[in-house]
Amino acid sequence: MATTFLVPLHVNKGKTIAQTITDRVQYAMNPDKTEDGELVIGYACDPRTVDEEFLLSKREYAYITGRDQGKNNVLAYHMRQSFKPGEITPQEAQEAGYELAMRFTKGNHAFIVAIHTDREHIHSAIVFNSTTLDCTRKFRNFKNSSFAVRRLSDLICAERGLSVIDNPKPSKGRNYGEWLGDAKPTSWKEKIQHKIDEVLPDCSIFDDFIAAMRAAGFAVRDNRKEISICAPGQKKPWRLKSLGENYSEDAIRERLGRVRTVSDSGAGGGQIRVNLLIDIQAKIRGGKGPGYEQWAQIFNIKQAAKTLLFLKEQGIDSYDDLAKKSASASADFDARLDKVKDVEKRLAEISELQKQIGVYGKTREVYAKYKASRWDKDFYEEHRADIVLHRAAKKHFDGLGLKKFPTISSLKKEYAALTSEKKRLYADYYDAKKTMRSLLMAKGNADRILGTHINATQRNDSRDQMRSKLHDR
Repeated sequence: MATTFLVPLHVNKGKTIAQTITDRVQYAMNPDKTEDGELVIGYACDPRTVDEEFLLSKREYAYITGRDQGKNNVLAYHMRQSFKPGEITPQEAQEAGYELAMRFTKGNHAFIVAIHTDREHIHSAIVFNSTTLDCTRKFRNFKNSSFAVRRLSDLICAERGLSVIDNPKPSKGRNYGEWLGDAKPTSWKEKIQHKIDEVLPDCSIFDDFIAAMRAAGFAVRDNRKEISICAPGQKKPWRLKSLGENYSEDAIRERLGRVRTVSDSGAGGGQIRVNLLIDIQAKIRGGKGPGYEQWAQIFNIKQAAKTLLFLKEQGIDSYDDLAKKSASASADFDARLDKVKDVEKRLAEISELQKQIGVYGKTREVYAKYKASRWDKDFYEEHRADIVLHRAAKKHFDGLGLKKFPTISSLKKEYAALTSEKKRLYADYYDAKKTMRSLLMAKGNADRILGTHINATQRNDSRDQMRSKLHDR
């Protein structure tokens, strides 16, 4: 079901910037909605002091850039992600919300994710700072950003096996763009994008995708160098590569589940591509007609042949050998993924430590004066933000067991070394993923071709595990 929206937050009338930020985050973290705050997490900020941290970043931004956007100043953005009743737990919703916020902001903005359980349907309230972590830029609310949020949310939910709205129709007479708050009608580019998103789930190969677009009334032109698509009533076509990074020919082939994009022609014939066989009976039950059944049978015959050739090239001559190599490739992929995650975790720790050292240094003088005042209440109210942030930084250091701060230069040196290591690990990671995908697809096809002795329940479990592995991680 997973519906989403994105709303920019401006200064409320009659209130200060600080009051507006506090009101919004307090609404999101309402203990009556979040099980006494247990369902609130933050990224690059502490939920207990998030309003003060957001406010401090605004001051840093103004100091560094000298910019003042006045009435047009966006303080933060509020996203909401709702789920079908009974389909997800609060913890799973929290994970999905965190992933949505992280992937949408690319980790460049602090945010909180609060899961509300006060209604029948669980939903997450996400608030992210408009100012970047380094306080030098602000989030640019691009055109149709709400649609981008919804598409990303749908992708995350589909990866997690959750329901999504295939064709949202909020109210009669309004197109999807207007429902999201856009005054302009849906553009030709968006219509093509929407149709591509709609037909891809039912396609297995690129030719199937082309046929589906043409069947929907879209003109598809292929002049060998590039492919362009023209919507019904449109005069000038759009080239696939101009539709966006998720709609190029290579991207569409990847979304269709291809292991790699390699020409079948030329010297040596290229690397054999193995695709999963189609469950024809399931497709027929889903409404596919006789024409599709005939095409799918031919497709499966070709893929069965390619699978056998692939196994021959890999020197695999028995099912047991294939099963062992598939398991080994999966274990190798998991090990490489763990290494990448360890490096990414340490990079995040270094970034947070650098930030806290900076905050500690900037607020140390104020805190010293506060201490000298013998914890004067008036002094605290006047310098509340600096004092709270200073204490939060000190708590962070205590949690790490630091008695002496590392130098910024040493942290930067370690960060640079880890960044280089991450690039190397990613190359190994992608190679391992390609190998694993090929073997898992071959094994899945072998299970169907050979009719292995596993029972139906085991086969379904095996297929689910394989599909989970085949998803990009």
